[in-house]
Amino acid sequence: MPPPQAADAVAPTTLPSTPETLLPLVLKAMEGSPDARLRGLMASLTTHLHQFVIENAVTEAEFEAAVEFLIGIGQATGPKKNEVILAADLLGVSSLVAVLNNPVAATRESHAALLGPFWRAHAPGCEPGQSIARQSIDAPVLEVQGTVLGAAGQPLAGATVDVWHASPDGLYENQDAAQPEMNLRGRFTTDAAGRYRLRTIVPAGYPVPTDGPCGGLLRAQQRSAMRPAHLHFMVSSPGHRVLVTQVFPHDDARLASDPVFGVTAALVGRFEDALIDGQPGKRLQHDFHLSPGEMVFPKPPIP
Repeated sequence: MPPPQAADAVAPTTLPSTPETLLPLVLKAMEGSPDARLRGLMASLTTHLHQFVIENAVTEAEFEAAVEFLIGIGQATGPKKNEVILAADLLGVSSLVAVLNNPVAATRESHAALLGPFWRAHAPGCEPGQSIARQSIDAPVLEVQGTVLGAAGQPLAGATVDVWHASPDGLYENQDAAQPEMNLRGRFTTDAAGRYRLRTIVPAGYPVPTDGPCGGLLRAQQRSAMRPAHLHFMVSSPGHRVLVTQVFPHDDARLASDPVFGVTAALVGRFEDALIDGQPGKRLQHDFHLSPGEMVFPKPPIP
């Protein structure tokens, strides 16, 4: 006597038989998500992944290497660096998301840039003109000043200008035990006329971290790891979108070869020669134009 058939037995015709017949089954399994946006994003991502594997005839060895890379960037992420963000940067995805979500068109609103893997929340509050160099550093002084404005060009009093950058050795303070806590980081508040001013040192270019899987990827692609010098800014004011951006010196030779594709023409600033306290230094005049919207801050990549 034949064994009884299970009530929920699957008909052979509903099982995958070729690479192309697998995708519809995966998409069908995802249709139950009550979140329409999640449902759409996952369907699109899965479709592109399946198409990529089929079009490129991905081998089992290549798939294993890709999985190892993903595991590696997760394991290499910790309190001192975020390898996952770095991977997104090197693929141009971080810059793409920043540009896509901050269209400028014909308005005066400042261009956004990628956050990068080294922003820390709760940098110390500083007085106008104060230096964010919290130790003696043998480097020219840089004076930065400007105005924070709304989309209509009105000065924004009480806006916060959060600034951070690497040392002349190319290291952010959380990477370098020789630097004091929160070195080269600070938050400034604009005055009644929307003006801010600060002091720091002239930034230097530096290599993105190459001691993890992302470094291996750069070497395999024979790409330079060196970023041009830059200052990071996060500018915020109630009733306006948080602006995350960077400013690059106009005379940096690496503007066109940034490995994270973070330089646009609007992000290049004039770092003019100047005498500061009788010594050769630089001055940067840079205004920020914010757009109306909700003041939402990004999640810090590191503590």
